[in-house]
Amino acid sequence: MSRRVFTREFKVAAVKEVESGKPLGHVARRLEVSPNTLHRWRREFNKQPTKAFSGRGKRMFSESREAELERKVGQMTMEIDFLKKLVRTFEEQQAAESGVERSTTRSAKKRER
Repeated sequence: MSRRVFTREFKVAAVKEVESGKPLGHVARRLEVSPNTLHRWRREFNKQPTKAFSGRGKRMFSESREAELERKVGQMTMEIDFLKKLVRTFEEQQAAESGVERSTTRSAKKRER
């Protein structure tokens, strides 16, 4: 079973909810988080509010950037394949209009020899 990963925004919102006066147990049940985890988050946030919870956030950003780039590579590959097919079709049409039948470029070179 893998561990859940919470965003910085989620953790800050949970801490602020507890600090607003809501019972810790109630907030923990509602968010489906252990009360001990909420205690730890609150301690970290009170110690250094600006630096708290920075570890996972950067990692998730790089993973999302990596996923975005992989999607772009896949899209570009599909576009290249489509364009290659289009060029091949265009060349075949040009050859058919000129009356020269070629199945491939190699076969045309062999005939010329």
